[in-house]
Amino acid sequence: MLRMCLGFGKRLKHIPRPKMQVCVLGDQQHCDEAKANNVPYMDVEALKKLNKNKKLVKKLAKKYDAFLASEALIKQIPRLLGPGLNKAGKFPGLLSHQESMTQKIDEVKATIKFQMKKVLCLSVAVGHVDMTSDELVQNVHLSINFLVSLLKKHWQNVRSLHVKSSMGPPQRLY
Repeated sequence: MLRMCLGFGKRLKHIPRPKMQVCVLGDQQHCDEAKANNVPYMDVEALKKLNKNKKLVKKLAKKYDAFLASEALIKQIPRLLGPGLNKAGKFPGLLSHQESMTQKIDEVKATIKFQMKKVLCLSVAVGHVDMTSDELVQNVHLSINFLVSLLKKHWQNVRSLHVKSSMGPPQRLY
């Protein structure tokens, strides 16, 4: 029985959730870049307007799937927003000025997270309808191998693995 409460992420070769909404919490340079790339963003002033209001922070966390924050801003986020984003499991990732914003957003979209708690069932998105079968196979292999590497007794802790599409029946892999 799993008694861990850990969250681990693995970057897949192909983006499983292309429609994932990522918001940039940035300084002026990152906000300008986000505006140019048509990416949702918030600056310090917009974050201050939330005024640690729990309902507004919760609404913000619900609206987006992930967040990226500038180096200068990431330390201020707990002070500006309170613990709301952290409680929702959406604390922002680091966005530095050296790396491309679009590449970083694609990396976030391609990363899957396994949150291992006391629950015995895990589910994670590994593909979408427009992917080729080869891309799907690569993503499934990567995610299964990563999951098994996290478990204490590796394959001995796995009872079964299924792949399920939104409309089709589940297919048992193991």
